[in-house]
Amino acid sequence: MELISVIVAGVASYAFGAIWYMALAKPWMAAAGIEVGEDGRPANSSDPKPYIIALVCAIVVAGMMRHIFGLAGINGFGMGAMAGFGLGAFIAAPWIVTNCGFGDRPMKLALIDGGYAAGGCTVMGIVLGLF
Repeated sequence: MELISVIVAGVASYAFGAIWYMALAKPWMAAAGIEVGEDGRPANSSDPKPYIIALVCAIVVAGMMRHIFGLAGINGFGMGAMAGFGLGAFIAAPWIVTNCGFGDRPMKLALIDGGYAAGGCTVMGIVLGLF
């Protein structure tokens, strides 16, 4: 059952990311300096590698969150959401902001990517908390 919850949580977070980045596509591409094709989509949008890597990484994060939740006795919707948000907003997002700062990247990029870390981990936490 734990493996299934980890996979479902990873897929749910991945789906959240798809919605997040579709909604913020233009500002994200501009802030990240993504090369855009004539159709307005990223030049590498037909390459499946980034999407596969993102899904695998989401499942890996969900696996570690499942482990942390088990050790801490976190369960239920509210506890899962709060712990997930905390991990995303106060563990993952600060690293993203640091990387953007040292990489001389726009703060808008740090906010978009950090927001995804917080939101994606919240979604993971909810799913894991419900299992």
